[in-house]
Amino acid sequence: MASPNSTLHRAVVEHLVRQAVYQKLGKPMPRTASAPNPLVVNVSARHCHLTQEAVEVLFGKGRQLTVHKWLYQDGQFAAKETLTLIGPRSRVISNLRILGPCRNLNQVELAYTDAIALGFDIPLRPSGSIKDTPGGMLMGPAGFFEMPDGIIRALRHVHMHPDDAEFYGVKQGDDMKLKIGGPCAITLEKLLVRVDKSFKLEVHIDTDEGNACNLQADTPCELVK
Repeated sequence: MASPNSTLHRAVVEHLVRQAVYQKLGKPMPRTASAPNPLVVNVSARHCHLTQEAVEVLFGKGRQLTVHKWLYQDGQFAAKETLTLIGPRSRVISNLRILGPCRNLNQVELAYTDAIALGFDIPLRPSGSIKDTPGGMLMGPAGFFEMPDGIIRALRHVHMHPDDAEFYGVKQGDDMKLKIGGPCAITLEKLLVRVDKSFKLEVHIDTDEGNACNLQADTPCELVK
């Protein structure tokens, strides 16, 4: 298994590109440039989190998730394994990526556009808050796994180390704003703050939000309390 630190992550490269663009224009980076850590904004495409039990039902007894690509947060990865999500009226999304490692609950995260295409009516929830959410059927090469609940649109959020939270003057559970510049500039409100010593400073928005502002490697972004 390759080390997650063996190469520069794409998110870091994108931050360096933004920095180079500002330098070329002779303009200062936004205030976040003076923060303890660089701000990284990533679009989180539709994906799922699974328990080990679900993995074995879908892919076979004893099967373990294997690393396709390491993610920005240490220890997190996109798995080589993918599956099919079957929605109402038998509409499907195939090649749904699994993120590892395994968790203690099963959860599928979709953008509203995905949910509409499948026929789901999904709520906006923080990750892990799956009570009273719709379920669905997952199909893998070894079988089917029925989720009684767990299909959501994930609330946009920012991962923060305690040093970052201190710099921005926020705490776990607070809301912030994300100002996104460029030709399609927008400000996203109600950005949930999540704080942990293991976290790197990273914002997650979904594909609908990323497409709305045409987020690119050199798009200026700023966190606002």
